[in-house]
Amino acid sequence: MRLDDYRSSDNVGDQRGQSFGGSMAGGGLGLLLSLVGSRFGLGGIIVVVLGAMLLGINPFGGTSSVAPSSTAVGGSAAERACAVDQASTFSCRVLASTEDTWAKIFAERGATYQPAGFIFYGGQGQSGCGAAQSAMGPFYCPTDNRIYLDTSFYDELRNRFGAAGDFAQAYVIAHEVGHHIQQLTGVLEKASALQARASPAEGNAIQVKVELQADCYAGVWGGRNRDRLEPGDIEEGLRAASAIGDDTLQKAAQGRVVPESFTHGSSEQRMAWLKRGLDSADPAACDTFAG
Repeated sequence: MRLDDYRSSDNVGDQRGQSFGGSMAGGGLGLLLSLVGSRFGLGGIIVVVLGAMLLGINPFGGTSSVAPSSTAVGGSAAERACAVDQASTFSCRVLASTEDTWAKIFAERGATYQPAGFIFYGGQGQSGCGAAQSAMGPFYCPTDNRIYLDTSFYDELRNRFGAAGDFAQAYVIAHEVGHHIQQLTGVLEKASALQARASPAEGNAIQVKVELQADCYAGVWGGRNRDRLEPGDIEEGLRAASAIGDDTLQKAAQGRVVPESFTHGSSEQRMAWLKRGLDSADPAACDTFAG
């Protein structure tokens, strides 16, 4: 994807190199584990809890031995964060592109787009949803309207999931921005209310619709920026969507597929909704809740 001449976002902070400790008690822990559970299931929750304990963090309460450092956003701090390495620079340019694209889309509808914040962290970090752990992968926290990314996930995307390429990386960011769009439009709040009254299987099905819509929104961003796509980019994105489908991940992890436990959708579904967004370049085509 051609972004070498694109600006970097100013809505960026950096927690890399900072030390974090302390409590994840109360709502922060619950929301954090909900995010992890929706992405990685019970195994992911266990990994985060054990990882926190190994790092000397009490995930169930207690006091902090190391106070979190403040995270600066904007101006020269953002410039420094974006200049750390090539992965950081690319991420900041992708984020800026999503900001410009969604600002235009919102303006077409007579609205003003409020960009998401974006925080780099390394290994561990702190979000409005609780402690961040690399095992979680990239995530959006609706409490503070920020996306959290450890760029080592790009290596995992390439080596573990077999989804190499810059557009595969861009798709990951655009998907999380998609969740921010859902936050701004009230979709996340409505989905959460529905899940509170649903059975576990029904709640998972609602979560799948949320995730597939975010995939479609990522496609809308790509579709609106076709002039910057290079040969093979779309295939990279579709390959990434396929690699992180619930059925593919479950089959690799446990040798069988359990559809009622899906939280993100099958590989086929994820590719289909990403492609729908790419082909239409219209968020109106992304109503995964219809019917």
